[in-house]
Amino acid sequence: MRNAPGCRKIRYMTSRATALVSSKESEEKIQQQLKRILASKAFQPVERLRRFLDFVVQETAAGRGEQLKEFLVGIEVFGKEASFDPRNDPIVRVQARRLRARLARYYREEGQNDDLLIDLPKGGYAPTFKHIHGGTERRSVTAALISRNTILVLPFSDDSAAGDQEYFCRGLSHEIAHVLAKVQAIRVVAADHTSLLDYEHDAREAANRLNAAMVIGGSVRKFGEIRRITSHLIDAASGCYLWSESADQKAEDSFAGQEAIAQSIRERVQAGLVDAGHGIRAQRPTENIAAYNLYLQGRHLMDQRTEEGMRRAVDVFEKAIVEDPQYANAYSGLTDAYGLLAHYGVLSPAEVWTKAASNAAWAVLLDESSAEAHTSFAHVKSTQDWDWAGAEREFQRAISLNPQYATAHHWYGISCLAPLGRLDEALEQMRVASALDPVSSIISRDIGVVHYYKRDFDSALEQCDHTVEQHPHFTAAYWILGMVQLQMGDFDESIAAFQRAIQLTPNSPRMQGGLARALATAGKKKEARRILKELHGLSGKRYVSPFELASVHFALEESDEGFQWLEKAFQDRCFELISLKVDPRFDTLKRNPRFTSLSSQLGL
Repeated sequence: MRNAPGCRKIRYMTSRATALVSSKESEEKIQQQLKRILASKAFQPVERLRRFLDFVVQETAAGRGEQLKEFLVGIEVFGKEASFDPRNDPIVRVQARRLRARLARYYREEGQNDDLLIDLPKGGYAPTFKHIHGGTERRSVTAALISRNTILVLPFSDDSAAGDQEYFCRGLSHEIAHVLAKVQAIRVVAADHTSLLDYEHDAREAANRLNAAMVIGGSVRKFGEIRRITSHLIDAASGCYLWSESADQKAEDSFAGQEAIAQSIRERVQAGLVDAGHGIRAQRPTENIAAYNLYLQGRHLMDQRTEEGMRRAVDVFEKAIVEDPQYANAYSGLTDAYGLLAHYGVLSPAEVWTKAASNAAWAVLLDESSAEAHTSFAHVKSTQDWDWAGAEREFQRAISLNPQYATAHHWYGISCLAPLGRLDEALEQMRVASALDPVSSIISRDIGVVHYYKRDFDSALEQCDHTVEQHPHFTAAYWILGMVQLQMGDFDESIAAFQRAIQLTPNSPRMQGGLARALATAGKKKEARRILKELHGLSGKRYVSPFELASVHFALEESDEGFQWLEKAFQDRCFELISLKVDPRFDTLKRNPRFTSLSSQLGL
């Protein structure tokens, strides 16, 4: 990399105007911001993108931004030879898309309050620098959804004439937080008292800072031997008062007064939650510890989304039922395990239909208040029965019972809203699920799937990269990565992604089908037909989803064979069909009468 000369001119933009600034102060700010970004969690795992960003920023800072062409970046950043031809090798364009997405992620998360924006505009490789006055104080829709039962307790203000009630105000806010923390349906934001003093006159700002949906605050006034305590609950999104009340107490007994106010606020909050439909879930866990431990083990095995894991999960859930035949969640787990075995093409849908449906219904009968049971029942309705209205009712019922059950949000988004084409709503639900279960590999993967359905391939690619970085051995992440790269025309990288998936799960027809489709789309039809022949042969030994066979035939431009296998997929009611309306793979077929006739069966 070439060293920048001592005197440099940097393009530095404000939110009001664009200007050329050469001050040392501006240069230092850019270098500091670059250092901050490169050291962030978003950029630490991606060395190539760190090199890319560092190179283009330094070159632009040195006044050589106009020389940043694809050929130069390929050689200097990615180590390409002098024979490098950007027309045949898209690595710079692909990595530029990833860099833009990674920068967007940084400013959306860690850098949302930074006051200098480094951006890489489309169509070039020279970054721009934009000053954001006062930072970017933002609160996402997802945060509001997640924290709708999250309450921030602000310090009560001392409005007494003598100003001698701060000790009482501090004790009162601590007592309120202590009492509310015992309410299962809500979360109380833990924050140091002194850290909130700057925000006590702006409740919405405090809530945005600490990601709370509701704020409790108030004031204390003392006149003689009487204290008047005014308390209120504020909606952080709108700034509106949800309720406000005051109480007069004798000043001689501080502890009793604080406790009485805290209990009164607790009753008002609980009543509000129940009235709003976010009622406290009536937990009815099994008293059998062995059954409970088996249930947890089954969920863990199922979350791996491997054939072995899902088969073992069935056995473990059945053992939990033997331990406690009245344990609703064990039946819910068994429903989900059977369903996923069909969804991932391990067993034919016909083998699991009755088992999944009966266990789901039994789970709800055993415990009507179980969010897990209603989620399983909803999943059967959407993926098996194609009963979209019934599925949505059950998902919403599950979420009302337990807003913090991540799987309810996850499956509501990916298996109900997404197939219906309500992709923005689906993405919101997926982000809620991810916030509730941030270590889930399948939730992370499926956020990428929703971006893929939205045709936002840059965001999908960024999410795939994130999932692979966090879960490098998660096969399903490489599947969607290959699908996204195929849509973007990055055939070599798509093929490589499917090959990596096959290395992790050599016997998966879905991964083999994905590779065959990628090869066919890339013009390597001989190799694609070889894999297709192997899949047909494999179907004599185990279940191979006709949907995968149809997908490969369509990629080979063998329309008649493709529709024959797609008809078979409808006969089998294959899980993959629910995404037919939104899956980009089928965009070219949507005006075909045969496709229209088949897809109408879904009721979408």
